[in-house]
Amino acid sequence: SVCHCFVCVCFVWILKMASLSPSARRLQKELMSLVKEPPPGVIVDSNVAEQNLNVWTIQMKGADGTLYEGENFTLQFKFSSKYPFDSPEVTFVGTNIPVHPHVYSNGHICLSILTEDWSPALSVQ
Repeated sequence: SVCHCFVCVCFVWILKMASLSPSARRLQKELMSLVKEPPPGVIVDSNVAEQNLNVWTIQMKGADGTLYEGENFTLQFKFSSKYPFDSPEVTFVGTNIPVHPHVYSNGHICLSILTEDWSPALSVQ
């Protein structure tokens, strides 16, 4: 039988991390942090993200007291093999794309923090 105690699970995770590229290790670490302590209104499907660390799908609820209150959005994060030195590509996907000055009708988000103002010191969270 397979042991699922905390120590064994951590040991398997450490072995898995050791075999990953630096980019994948960083993504795995950020994913675990986001799953463990998501921002309010954010739901991360870690199973989907773990199948392909380079593409994450995140569910986000519109914040209370805003124009988007009660709305549900789906965001897709795509990471290149150069992450964290290259920024992720973040887009709204699905049928519910918010109307916002920084969001194109195709869901692409236009923010300087996702382009020229990106820094490897930043994270997904």
